[in-house]
Amino acid sequence: MNLHPSRSGSGLRLYGRRVMLRPLHASDFAQWSEVRVRNEAWLLPWEPSRPQGSADVTRSRGAFAARCSARDRDRQNGLAYGFGLFIDGTLAGEINLNGVVRGAQQTGTIGYWIDQARAGHRYVAEGVVVELRFAFEELGLQRVEICIVPRNANSRRVMEVLGIRDEGVSREFLEINGTREDHIRYAMTATEWRQRADELRARWL
Repeated sequence: MNLHPSRSGSGLRLYGRRVMLRPLHASDFAQWSEVRVRNEAWLLPWEPSRPQGSADVTRSRGAFAARCSARDRDRQNGLAYGFGLFIDGTLAGEINLNGVVRGAQQTGTIGYWIDQARAGHRYVAEGVVVELRFAFEELGLQRVEICIVPRNANSRRVMEVLGIRDEGVSREFLEINGTREDHIRYAMTATEWRQRADELRARWL
């Protein structure tokens, strides 16, 4: 996989065999909005509620630009690394590394979504491996989690395909679509990454 040019800059690019990950820019609004609006029924049941009175980022160019700026600041400060998922140059989703904690923990949490029209081709699985490689080998994290609502079979399938370890259920872990939801917590450690890196690279990168 290639990294270009620096891991903290907005020009960052991460590559798998078929997918490319890069930070989103204000100029991506038209593509992002089209995908998000078209997929609202597919995506919103699995996402936190939007703050009451906030601008609809899916339909507001200004709100989307502010979101991109906030993510740039998070990346520069080492707090989170948000990436658009691109297939053949077209935006198809996002794979984000959020909640990065340094100090003794050295952890982060991956979240993802994809255009329903692109689902079923294991693009997300590939993108997650790209993100794991970045987290462990470029950022030096020691542990990465992926937390999923138990009934979200599509997201859980990604974990099954990749063989990510299931650590059990955390009760009422996050607010999702207005309700506190249990989440299955999947995780990989840096030790597990080193043990499986050759296998995962050969298949996905």
